[in-house]
Amino acid sequence: MINSAARLLLLFVFLVAVSLPAVPPPNIVLFLADDLGWADVPWHGSTYKLPHLDRLAREGARLEAHYVHPMCSPTRAALLSGRYASRFGVTAAQNQRAYPWPTVSLAGALKAAGYATALTGKWHLGSKPEEGPQKFGFDHGYGSLAGGVTPFTHRYKEGPFSVTWHRNGQLIEEEGHVTDLIAREAVRWIEQREAAKPFFLYVPFTAIHVPIAEPEKWLNANAHLADPAQRLRAACASHMDDTIGQVLAALDRKNLRANTLVLFLSDNGAHGPQANQGGPYPGDFGALRVGNDNLPLRGHKSGVYEGGIRTPGVAHWPGKIAPGEIHAPLHAVDWMPTLCALAGAKPAGDLKWDGANIWPVLTRAEKSPAPRAIYSAGTGFRSAALRHGDWKLIVNRAADGKKGAKQPPAEELFNLAADPGEAKNLAAEKPDVLAEMKRRLTEISARDKDALAND
Repeated sequence: MINSAARLLLLFVFLVAVSLPAVPPPNIVLFLADDLGWADVPWHGSTYKLPHLDRLAREGARLEAHYVHPMCSPTRAALLSGRYASRFGVTAAQNQRAYPWPTVSLAGALKAAGYATALTGKWHLGSKPEEGPQKFGFDHGYGSLAGGVTPFTHRYKEGPFSVTWHRNGQLIEEEGHVTDLIAREAVRWIEQREAAKPFFLYVPFTAIHVPIAEPEKWLNANAHLADPAQRLRAACASHMDDTIGQVLAALDRKNLRANTLVLFLSDNGAHGPQANQGGPYPGDFGALRVGNDNLPLRGHKSGVYEGGIRTPGVAHWPGKIAPGEIHAPLHAVDWMPTLCALAGAKPAGDLKWDGANIWPVLTRAEKSPAPRAIYSAGTGFRSAALRHGDWKLIVNRAADGKKGAKQPPAEELFNLAADPGEAKNLAAEKPDVLAEMKRRLTEISARDKDALAND
């Protein structure tokens, strides 16, 4: 039986509880670099001058096994849908619309949960103005509807989508370097947004995609690099890093950092040396061949070896995510389930997510998550990769068609714990493991293109 003093105490606790404000959902800022590979960041040994990213990495969680798709449009399609891009038939850079119209994007789900949403930068999931970010949940859209653009004239490759710079679906002309424009719009949006709402700000840079042209300031910042091609590429990365610092400073001015989750990812690995023209872009960008390796990882952009699909990642939220390294395999498809859970967003219906809520992994509440399949279809479905635990299977379904090119084995099996550089193919030595990995790949790839039935 409860006495009168106990009743008063219970009443007091109840009144205090109901008067306390609810924990506000976090703001989310997601930076996405373009073609920034494993070896391009300071925490993996690069000498590129990236002080703001280096600080984020030291103060946040470094995602040491973060997977993406091997090219830009596929990674973007996965990131904003929670589904492997191959579900939409997207396996390469493309200008046609990626999503069927009924698709619920991350931005759309967060908007329905009361978030303000904005994209400043590269869309590349439908290059027509009527297929841009505002059609898929973004309140505000700005930048390139297509892919990477010329730094000062903001033109995509020659053809029907060359004129691509827009604000909210209206094609516009702007003056300034593309990296500065993307950051300037992000800062303005932070400062002018509706303050009562939590927000999702997606900042997909065109840096460090070719063609590259950089002011002397950023070339001089990397004067320690003797190779002019590497210095140019590093200058582009340093310029991006500086503008990331500007966006973070805007968050600080608005006293928003304490309740803001900041993510930094890259869309695919670095490409090997190639003409800075990147062609056919309008203009002359010199004869330098820019690119980088992804060592100690094997391979480059457009391929499904680790160097093409395993890229730098950082999750930063002071007081919520402890500094250090996270080695559990994660994928771009995980961010929509995770961010929706954090925001309290509950999209209606089954969105057929391939991703999982990785918040327990990020906070180390789940120190040893059970192995799960991490999948990526290669360009044109000519190859596919599956990681499960320490094992990785690559299936090469068709030759690349290049005259005289050495063709890879039809099946490659690697133990990434012992061989992160994928040097030794164990397919012949481990037939039981190979058979089980092939079974898993067959099962997970069976849903490829299933979203197209809804378009």
